[in-house]
Amino acid sequence: MKNVLKAVLAVMTFALVFSTWSLADGGADFKARCAMCHGADGKGDTAMGKKFGVKDMGSADVQGKSDADLTTIITKGKDKMPPYDGKLTKEQIDGLVKYIRTLKK
Repeated sequence: MKNVLKAVLAVMTFALVFSTWSLADGGADFKARCAMCHGADGKGDTAMGKKFGVKDMGSADVQGKSDADLTTIITKGKDKMPPYDGKLTKEQIDGLVKYIRTLKK
């Protein structure tokens, strides 16, 4: 029984560390790739964001989109936003989606 408990705790610890690491990478990728237009806080209150009319990442409109929709937008681009297919891995795009979810108001 002790071995099973240890195994369960090890898996849970790994999952927690991995999910935190993944979120941290999503945040770093957001700051490196998205903040120029969307702002570090995701509000779009930047010169480029205002010029292109980007949406607040924490808004109901953005947060109401499915993960698949956000993934498609990041991958294929939308309006003035360039596509990141081939520039970011699937894991990086998944990390960005997770990070965008943390910006919910």
